[in-house]
Amino acid sequence: MTVEGRGDPDRSESFGERLLGMLLDRAHELPPHMVGPLVAETTARMGGREPQVLLQDYGQQRLVPLPADGAAPDDPQPIDRSEAGRCFLESRSVEVPTPDGVRIHLPLLDGGDQVGVLSVTLDAIDDDDRRLLRRIAGLAADLLQTKNGYTDLFFRTRRDEPMSVAAEIQWSLLPPLSMVMPRVAVAGVLEPAYAVAGDSFDYALNGEVLHLAMIDAMGHGLDAATMATVAIGAYRHARRISIELSEIYLFMDRAIAEQFDPDHFVTAQMMRLDTNTGRLQWVNAGHPAPMLIRAHRVVRRLDSPTTLPVGFGGDQPQVSTEALEPGDRVLCFTDGLIEEHESGQEQFGEEQLIDWVNQLEQDDHGIRTMARELSHTLMRARGETTSDDATLALFEWRG
Repeated sequence: MTVEGRGDPDRSESFGERLLGMLLDRAHELPPHMVGPLVAETTARMGGREPQVLLQDYGQQRLVPLPADGAAPDDPQPIDRSEAGRCFLESRSVEVPTPDGVRIHLPLLDGGDQVGVLSVTLDAIDDDDRRLLRRIAGLAADLLQTKNGYTDLFFRTRRDEPMSVAAEIQWSLLPPLSMVMPRVAVAGVLEPAYAVAGDSFDYALNGEVLHLAMIDAMGHGLDAATMATVAIGAYRHARRISIELSEIYLFMDRAIAEQFDPDHFVTAQMMRLDTNTGRLQWVNAGHPAPMLIRAHRVVRRLDSPTTLPVGFGGDQPQVSTEALEPGDRVLCFTDGLIEEHESGQEQFGEEQLIDWVNQLEQDDHGIRTMARELSHTLMRARGETTSDDATLALFEWRG
């Protein structure tokens, strides 16, 4: 479009540009506690009422409202039994008619990770409103992620019960719990969320290669959390200087051996996936074998030669390979997921794990919802028993 009588393009602001510009212009110096009020002000300019920014709690059970400036806190909403929860689980907008209009819930997505949900009521809604609200939700998610690095507000909002010092350390180590990209998706869960100590995972998408590691440090409490911190730090350092998988093991092994007593160790699994071809490589250091899920069923364990756990000075491990097919998923987990004894009975076991994976895969969940559902279902199946950390990471090659 050009201005009448001139050849220059029209650079005047539209309503939508002014609305989004208000968020962008104020974002740079916005104090973290003003994110909610700014989102509320922005939606109010398009007729929105009763706005809520809902954040997922660490146990992935509830959506907790971000406190509004000077207002009484709203009640949390269950993820499994609410319209906002349905929006969260399905990563899509959900519209609910109300006596005075329409309540719309929008996913707060950032890089495929879902921060929470934005909810607002309008008198009526059309495609222009939907487009603007979707973009407001995207900017709000970015604000929450960037401001999170220098405030405790969002952490306190998401914390549903007291958290151990070891768990504080572990959560500070983690990348986002999920990442969804065109060729690959990742999702992970840590249990027990508020008392996890030695389990952790890490990943990075560098160009066309997905790097992923899962570790389980021996013991409990601060000692295990400290070992996990060193192990993840060593893994990241080795990964970032681009050494081979087998050499990453040796690097981590030296780091643990130099810092801890000879009887201290970390089991570990390190993987690389070429997202162009689906070629998967991995090394195993005393860790449970991952499972390959194809066409919604566990087809086999990815067994491989293994070396000693990190810290024990094992031989340089052999690198194993697997050619994935589009849609394949790989489940990595720590031994706490299958070794739990309920009231002195037999271990939960790998067969039960496979049965539950096969059952849940029939529902064709997205990877983030599948990881959450699997973790919570396994917790219930183990009788809510968590004498050890039980962590899982699931990734999918989309082809």
